[in-house]
Amino acid sequence: MSYEYERAVAAGGALRLHLNENTAGCSPGVIAALQRLTRQDVAIYPDYETVVAACAARLGVQPECLLLTNGLDDGILAAAVSALRNSPLEEPFEAIVVVPAFDMYAACADAVGGRVVEVPLGPEFVFPVREVIQAVTTRTRAIFLTNPNNPTGGLIPRQDVVSIARAASKALVFVDEAYADFSGETLIGDPAFLTLENVVIGRTFAKAYGLAGLRAGALVAAPDTIAPLRRTVPPYTLNVAAAVALPAAFEDLAYYEWYLAQVRESRRLLCATLDRLDVKYWPSSANFVLARFGRNLERVIGGLATRQVAIRDRSGDPGCQGCARITTGVVEHTTRCVEALEEVLCGAA
Repeated sequence: MSYEYERAVAAGGALRLHLNENTAGCSPGVIAALQRLTRQDVAIYPDYETVVAACAARLGVQPECLLLTNGLDDGILAAAVSALRNSPLEEPFEAIVVVPAFDMYAACADAVGGRVVEVPLGPEFVFPVREVIQAVTTRTRAIFLTNPNNPTGGLIPRQDVVSIARAASKALVFVDEAYADFSGETLIGDPAFLTLENVVIGRTFAKAYGLAGLRAGALVAAPDTIAPLRRTVPPYTLNVAAAVALPAAFEDLAYYEWYLAQVRESRRLLCATLDRLDVKYWPSSANFVLARFGRNLERVIGGLATRQVAIRDRSGDPGCQGCARITTGVVEHTTRCVEALEEVLCGAA
């Protein structure tokens, strides 16, 4: 079986609630920083000293524990290459992926010759810590975890991550914290993280900071753990626009906090609407909600598309039959989405 990322598209002009993007856009300070770029800045290779220092300070880590990447996708690929390289064809090294999950884990593991071992979430998407540990073999070289999960929005209990990392001490445990800004929970700074030398934490600045188009991500791990990954990443992987945008984004904490508040209120508003419409959904700690529309799924997706609102069909994911994922960003956008949902499901013209 081969794996490939499913690139979702939306009609031009539609409200993009299908890719978990920041629906407000980046901080105005980012645009100002980009406008200060000169022709000479664009013509030379970027210097990363300032951006590394700014990112390390924002995440509360030492620079030697940090690796900036061209989006978190490149960080996932670097982890797969580092952990699964030289995988023999006859007995491939294994990468455990807890599904449903972000497509890139399996795509990257498969691309570098690894064998993907899928472990499904339990009933009601409960995290299957026992099953993950039971899936570990002598061939396991990587384990991909998402916290909060995508597409369910559920959190992994901290102790479950610790237990897995200790049980699979010879494997690289990649904890994708792409949505940690919204959940407020992270292993960074956790005393347990300091003792788990096989754990790498992935972060992105696409979601809460609105920098998806600039492609900026980060890996955090102990210096010895991150060293093999550092060797797999090109020396100038972060472009100059991202390098000047990140410090500017970090400086505008008021804008960052405003957007997090918008997401919280949007999540509350969407869940209240789904309750009122008697639609099943799962509590989310991210900037999206997974809802089960069942046999109405096609009608909902099509009806919202007609009203210029795009949401993500996740019905093909394990355990997600009849489900769609809806981004919760700016309240104004969520209000437009819930009004369209009510029109479709209540049969209004």
